[in-house]
Amino acid sequence: MPDLMVDFITSLDGYGAAEGWPGFWGMETPEYLNWLGEQPEHTHLMGATTYRLMSGFAAEAGPGDDPMAALEKVVFSSTLTAPLTWPNSTLVATDPVEAVRAMKSIGTKPLATLGSLMLVRSLLAAGLVDRFRVVVFPVVNGKTGRERIYDGWPEVALDLVESRTFDGGMQLLAYAPRVLDGPPGEDSGAS
Repeated sequence: MPDLMVDFITSLDGYGAAEGWPGFWGMETPEYLNWLGEQPEHTHLMGATTYRLMSGFAAEAGPGDDPMAALEKVVFSSTLTAPLTWPNSTLVATDPVEAVRAMKSIGTKPLATLGSLMLVRSLLAAGLVDRFRVVVFPVVNGKTGRERIYDGWPEVALDLVESRTFDGGMQLLAYAPRVLDGPPGEDSGAS
């Protein structure tokens, strides 16, 4: 059964992006970019908003300059229509939780989310996430941050399974998540 990994990059205060800041907050280093390129191949799961954003970046880059063109992508949406224009993208209009549950039960290729905060929240709440990985960039976006990543999430305990510091001070933290019924001490156990 393939693992599902949630993968985020964030500011220290939990934002995935900020107005006026470039991608990776302009802090990506060769070490970090090399590490990104060394990640094992997996199927990328995303929602409609992330698809629109990422496929737009790919269209601007042009053919041959899209590093994700050859990668398998599954897009969960009730608003998009097939066929999708980004190469190797499959549209799924059914319940994402049930679709991912089926993908995990019959598939062999690892799965990973790409952005898609609402999708991640529902997959996490359903207990389908095996790994939660975040790279924290050394910046606070209190005034310019857009959509805090963890707002609206269930209570989750995280068991650290990997950590690393990259040049430039970025921190990689990888966890095995355990969704809780409520805060510890309220007789809540893992669900």
